[in-house]
Amino acid sequence: MLRSVKDLEKCSIEATDGVIGRVEDFYFDDEQWVVRYLVVRTGAWFFDRRVLISPLSIRQTGWASGIVPASITLEQVKNSPSVDTDQPVSRQYEKTYYAYYGYPYYWGGMGLWGAEPYPTMMMPSLSHTQGEAEISRAERANEDPHLRSCNSVSGYHVHAADGEIGHVCGYLIDEKSWAIRFLVVDTSNWWLGHQVLVASEWISSIDWALSIVSTGLTRQTIKEAPTFDPELLLDASGERSLYSHNGRPAYREDAVRARVAQAD
Repeated sequence: MLRSVKDLEKCSIEATDGVIGRVEDFYFDDEQWVVRYLVVRTGAWFFDRRVLISPLSIRQTGWASGIVPASITLEQVKNSPSVDTDQPVSRQYEKTYYAYYGYPYYWGGMGLWGAEPYPTMMMPSLSHTQGEAEISRAERANEDPHLRSCNSVSGYHVHAADGEIGHVCGYLIDEKSWAIRFLVVDTSNWWLGHQVLVASEWISSIDWALSIVSTGLTRQTIKEAPTFDPELLLDASGERSLYSHNGRPAYREDAVRARVAQAD
């Protein structure tokens, strides 16, 4: 199911022995468009600091209750590698972070999460030997993690093939894989009173220096697409209609389901 990141920003992250804090931001991988870390503000119990929580520690999302349980303790969070959330997250930091929590690396594999489509499948699916092989492949991977802040990218101008259409105002993510499936674009300066969806895979380029996101879709195609209501959840039928309208192949969900069925 797809959810707005704004839903999660209202949530608290709860360790096994207490509340860690509230979600403030997300770091996503700009190559695969997957949320790799939640930026959580701890509150008074830990000097009001910001810490990173990996989706690997989250077994279920408490969207409705406003509380997201994580399979880590407050002491683990307190002793985890410190990070400056105002600076880029380096691969060296990630290696230290993953070693501290005993997680297998997510980079170096063919899936969104190592060799897997979902973070919940990573830990139990790797034997000791498989884990060593995965780490060996990951050590040879590009050292640049390509992590970006969702808050920082919000506000970027979005350009269609024939002109600007608006700015990024939100994201829809898959609650199981943590993949950013769609950017929500506010078109108020072009098409007053509307928000439209642009799938992450339809993005042709991003100019980080100029804060511009580009897509090959045309303005007219975007304007004639099925309407998006930010107050309603986008269901599978709505997704199919959107992909069909834009003449794009359906999302790789079939491949994900096949991988999950094989694992079962």
